[in-house]
Amino acid sequence: MAFDTKLLEIIACPVTKGHLKFDRESLELISTQAKLAYPVRDDIPVLLEEEARELSLEEVEKWNS
Repeated sequence: MAFDTKLLEIIACPVTKGHLKFDRESLELISTQAKLAYPVRDDIPVLLEEEARELSLEEVEKWNS
C-alpha cells in the first residue's frame, strides 16, 4: 500500500494550516509556507513540527515554481 494522495485534500500543515504537497522521491509532505518537510512513515504522514526537517531556500523555490 502506498501513501494515499487523496489525503492531501483534507490534511493541512499543523503550523500554518496551509496546503501540503507530496514529494514521492523523499516520501515527505512539503509545506512551503512553514518551510518544513514532514516525513511519511509506513504510508502514514507524521505531522509533528518536531519531526519535520527545515527546507532550504532552494527547495522552497523549487516547490513554489
